[in-house]
Amino acid sequence: MRPSDKARGAIPTTHGAHATGRSNAPPGPGNLQSSALVSTHAPSAPPRAQQTGWLDRTFHITERGSTVGREVRGGIVTFFAMSYILVVNPLILSTPDSTGAFLGGGTDGANLPAIAAATALVAGLMSILMGAAANFPLALAAGMGINALLAFTIVGLPGMTWADAMGLIVLEGIVILVLVLTGLREAVFKAVPYALKVAISVGIGLFIALVGLVNAGIVRPGGTPLQLGIDGSLAGWPALVFIIGLFTIAFLMVKKVRGAILIGIVVAAVLAAIVELVAGLGLAGEDNPGGWQLTIPALDGSPVNLPDFGTIGQISLFGAFEKIGWIAAVLLIFSVMLADFFDTMGTMVAIGAEAKLLDDEGNPPHTRRILAVDSIAAAAGGAAGVSSNTSYIESATGVGDGARTGLASVVTGIAFLLAMFLSPLAAFVPYEAATPALVIVGFLMMMQVTEIPWRDAVIAIPAFLTIILMPFAYSITVGIGAGFIAYVILSAARKGGAKQVHWLMWVVAALFVVYFALGPIQAALGI
Repeated sequence: MRPSDKARGAIPTTHGAHATGRSNAPPGPGNLQSSALVSTHAPSAPPRAQQTGWLDRTFHITERGSTVGREVRGGIVTFFAMSYILVVNPLILSTPDSTGAFLGGGTDGANLPAIAAATALVAGLMSILMGAAANFPLALAAGMGINALLAFTIVGLPGMTWADAMGLIVLEGIVILVLVLTGLREAVFKAVPYALKVAISVGIGLFIALVGLVNAGIVRPGGTPLQLGIDGSLAGWPALVFIIGLFTIAFLMVKKVRGAILIGIVVAAVLAAIVELVAGLGLAGEDNPGGWQLTIPALDGSPVNLPDFGTIGQISLFGAFEKIGWIAAVLLIFSVMLADFFDTMGTMVAIGAEAKLLDDEGNPPHTRRILAVDSIAAAAGGAAGVSSNTSYIESATGVGDGARTGLASVVTGIAFLLAMFLSPLAAFVPYEAATPALVIVGFLMMMQVTEIPWRDAVIAIPAFLTIILMPFAYSITVGIGAGFIAYVILSAARKGGAKQVHWLMWVVAALFVVYFALGPIQAALGI
């Protein structure tokens, strides 16, 4: 989120890999060779071929059964799946702080172009670093959820400024990096039973499928917590764009067409542009429920602009301690850190499983490097004034389209850097065209559910809670926390089971209890 270069030696647990009766092949839907869908997105490795060229040798492309073209395509797919952050992050960080000031030095509002440029810059540099240092197909950008916590809670505390809030993010990243360098973060990851790692991956699959459906407006809040479309019906052109994109990808996968996900996104984006040109739908709202959910697929003015980096370096490292006190500041750092810590753990397991890169204990290669880059990204996001950067589950879209190495992450990073100058184009693809890829990848990740020993209640109930609470609570961290707490409690209920749970699992479960009770704790302390 070190033997890590081999990613072996996970601490054995009662319900580990061998308890499931599975083969020695790494987990993930790619092992289910009977599925025509899987065979298209996870092609089997060819006979061992001699590596040719600098790129091949550096990223072990042939060794992992991929090609340069597939890695480039996967990196582009991941960028399109993540590009919404260039629009969403500036909008979320556009609120004033407790003093009435805006991020980026705006007078009447936030400096949205500057926030967008810095968002692209950090995402680009950190994704390239992940690919180059860890050789793992995982891209990074400003973390959703943490940015909302900053905008709607932290900067609203008495006396707090945006610089103070970003200082907390930098400190949080530094703390996590220390945990990585000491081996503690990786040790916690390896102490988690294999079946729970599978449950995390499956739960994330459901989570990103729900994210895709909600962001596209296919599922919306209604009389019940959620409902289908507009008043229970799929009405409006954007819904049709989503459906066509979804079935284009699915049809091409069944036909075993390479690049199915990217083709589907492009087809849906072109269709969206035509619809907007003819119908002029505009953005969705109370009086326009049939509009586009976030981005209008149309260009207004020049597609090229020079980046503004006005948010970079606007931090006060210890300002929050003076404004709200050290206890409140430490609790805030702890809450952000816990979310970062386990979101990344779940994400890298899910991506590793989808790419068939996990070892027999469910650990990805170069674990420590992955976690170190993610920790550096957290601090870098705060230093650039765009919130903590973290690993993105949307990377699964590129992996689903064939990416297997860090070259894909490098390509995604380069695309983000170019987006600093082409932000109008980056914002051109609407949710309705990009999110069908999330639903398809959610299905692929769901296929791993058969790896869980469902007849063993000690592991099955925690796995079930992990899976359902990620989408139901709309939080990867909540699902992981509930699963960990349930696992240690139920293990203790079985004779001798408590001794078989690694001590780190007990510590982490206790921390999650604090995390879930953070509101009452803050209230009791008068924070």
